[in-house]
Amino acid sequence: MSKQISILGTGWLGLPLAKSLIDGGYIVKGSTTSENKLETLGKEGLKAFHISLTEQGPTGTIVSFLEDSKILIINIPPGLRRNPKIDFVAKIRALIPYIEKSTIKSVLFVSSTSVFADLEGFPLISEETAPNATSNAGKQLIEVEQLLQNHKKFKTTILRFAGLFGPKRHPANMLSRRNNIKNPKAPVNLIHLEDCIGLILKIIKTENWDQVFNASYPDHPEKAVYYSEVCKQMGLPKPDYDFGTASKGKVIDSQKVQDILRYPFLRDLN
Repeated sequence: MSKQISILGTGWLGLPLAKSLIDGGYIVKGSTTSENKLETLGKEGLKAFHISLTEQGPTGTIVSFLEDSKILIINIPPGLRRNPKIDFVAKIRALIPYIEKSTIKSVLFVSSTSVFADLEGFPLISEETAPNATSNAGKQLIEVEQLLQNHKKFKTTILRFAGLFGPKRHPANMLSRRNNIKNPKAPVNLIHLEDCIGLILKIIKTENWDQVFNASYPDHPEKAVYYSEVCKQMGLPKPDYDFGTASKGKVIDSQKVQDILRYPFLRDLN
């Protein structure tokens, strides 16, 4: 029988992930909130579905999207920066009954290390560290993680990515030209797209379900030093930092992905 995976969300990460899975012999169902993108996904070899998550329940052909898949990858950003009033928890809660009634046995939820607060002293954060976010987005992600992990009809692995960078995406583009940027001495926590995909593929291949993984490249340079150098390399104006206020941050420890998954990071921070 052919291997089939459903990916909820085929954007910057989801689409190249889907293409890697297809190259590995999987049949991939991919969702998009844009009807205009359906044809593009089809040309990339995906079975494309127009689906949106709402607080009242998913719209579109969600049952067909989940049908005959054993694995569901939820790769939907909460979108709370654009609209702080979004109830992401309600969206996932409304999705769960559809997962329960489907053939899905394993869920991989793409989360974020923003579930951990930035603090003075830059604490070392492992999977044993209790999430303590104070931001709206961070607190909602914590609740969603718990919702998915507490369900008995499917197994859930939580994969928390640090800041994402890769083709056509680098935080330096947003920081350049900004003034009085906070936390200049904080450690940098980033992970390249290639490693995001590599880690997801490794979890699927090794069937590491009912797990929690924090994922960040294991080098953590100082924020002001790193982004000033990257902006210089990219030909961008250097950011301006607020050195007058104590910096807050954290160090994301990714030792577990190296020990349990035996995953060697492929891309450094350059």
